Amino acid sequence: MNVKLKCRICPKGCWLALGEMGDCRVRQNIDGKIRCTTYGYPCSLNIDPIEKKPLYHFLPGSSILSVGTPGCNLHCRSCQNAQISQAGMRIPAGEKRLPDDLVRLARKHKCPAVAYTYTEPLVSFEYTYDCCKATAAAGIKNVLVTAAYINPEPLLEIGPYIDAANVDLKSFSDTFYREICDARLGPVLNALIQMKAGGVMLEITNLIIPTLNDSEEETKTLCEWVVENLGAETPLHFSRFFPQYQLKHLPLTPEKTLLRAREIALQTGLHFVYVGNIQSNEGSHTYCPNCGNLLIERHGYTVRRNRVSVGQCPACQTPIPGVWE
Repeated sequence: MNVKLKCRICPKGCWLALGEMGDCRVRQNIDGKIRCTTYGYPCSLNIDPIEKKPLYHFLPGSSILSVGTPGCNLHCRSCQNAQISQAGMRIPAGEKRLPDDLVRLARKHKCPAVAYTYTEPLVSFEYTYDCCKATAAAGIKNVLVTAAYINPEPLLEIGPYIDAANVDLKSFSDTFYREICDARLGPVLNALIQMKAGGVMLEITNLIIPTLNDSEEETKTLCEWVVENLGAETPLHFSRFFPQYQLKHLPLTPEKTLLRAREIALQTGLHFVYVGNIQSNEGSHTYCPNCGNLLIERHGYTVRRNRVSVGQCPACQTPIPGVWE
């Protein structure tokens, strides 16, 4: 009897017959059990500056071992990694990397943390979970770079092993999520609240796409939600869109739109607001929200100066949220 099984990982809840692949293209009903077909076979493995994730309040200036596996449970028309996230499942030709291998590589390259990134790490849940557990046991920290389209139960399971996350909050419109990402907004917001409650150091990225999610009203609503539900101390990154994948007909985001979004976020009450994919001193540096003192000076992905001392502003002793050492 070919009994269908329901995948438990994400809100799409795919029902899979024997041999059938889920919407993410990597979870499959094999011999009556849903398995992660990407287990042990990352398609990308690099050493990156941690600022590239982007994380600005988590071990600034350090290098991070970055690992990515194929597949995604969203199908964003703006995807910058569509060649690996949206491709049909195939075992990459690269070397097999088991959890203990990531521990060895992180130690070899003196990386204090491992990032699960490039695609959606949570669709390869079993692999990501086992890697996080192994690295945490070795004293290495774990970072998720994720769209956070996950059910509460698996998130609760992996949560104790996650130290920090950058969550791609793509819009504050459910219509945008449905039409541009083939998903819904509500589960992402719920996951953000759950991660915050679980002690994960959260940073958020919002890619601003002209004509789709660039209105000042939406930006203000998104920022108000972050302040109310995650706290004014939550770092927020506004990122510039470059025409690619299925949205090549749209223009790149004007610099003034990003700077205006930062202005709105600060007016809404957020303390740490950054802009990405453009050169902006104010939008790259970290300032004390109390006295305005320049704390971390960045140029691109390089930290030129870090004046945060024991988690505080050295000028006025205001606590600066983050993981600094």
